[in-house]
Amino acid sequence: MSDARARNRAIKERRILQAAFRVFSLAGYAGASMDAIAEASRVSKPTLYQYFGSKDALFAAMMDSARDVMLEPFADQTGGMVAQLHRFAWAYADVVMRPDLLGLARLVIGEAARFPEIGAAYQAAGPDRLLAGMIAWLDRQRAAGRLAYDDAELAAQDLWALILSAPRTQGLHRPDAVPDRAQIRRYLENGLRVFLRAYSTQPQADLAALAGLINDPPTTGTI
Repeated sequence: MSDARARNRAIKERRILQAAFRVFSLAGYAGASMDAIAEASRVSKPTLYQYFGSKDALFAAMMDSARDVMLEPFADQTGGMVAQLHRFAWAYADVVMRPDLLGLARLVIGEAARFPEIGAAYQAAGPDRLLAGMIAWLDRQRAAGRLAYDDAELAAQDLWALILSAPRTQGLHRPDAVPDRAQIRRYLENGLRVFLRAYSTQPQADLAALAGLINDPPTTGTI
């Protein structure tokens, strides 16, 4: 495939995934149709199936794209472990606090009681894959002597609960009062401090490094 064709394919794929987020967040998993997604992404239905062979495959790819954005900071070695954690926390917040992601989560929760397979698909395609990426990064830090813990899964669960559990819960339950960036920053930075006190092998040095970072937080984002 030529560079131009590959670039055009990537652009079209990104457009389809963005449309899929909108449709799934408005209609839920059960209510979303490939017809509606094709129309929203301005492609024909055969083209949509050419790119993604089924609604299940499209949903998984959509969730993968969100996961990749959240885990991208762990691939950037700039600044060391604390800087990676800080970038991850903001990337995670910028994704999961998006209106379409919050809307999708609300609809999945509402559908899961009647359609358990929908909840299972969402869990497998989203949180479970993100958790696996977080665990892999944490294990690398433990191997390097930077973190200490007995259970990687519990450490990962602690990390995302500490940085965003409260504001995301409010955002899910109060669509009219989703926390703004300043409110999220308060929880996120406190959560990182608690995490480093609990798991860092050099807590004082890492807390000092974090203090330098939080004086200049990211200014861009979707929140």
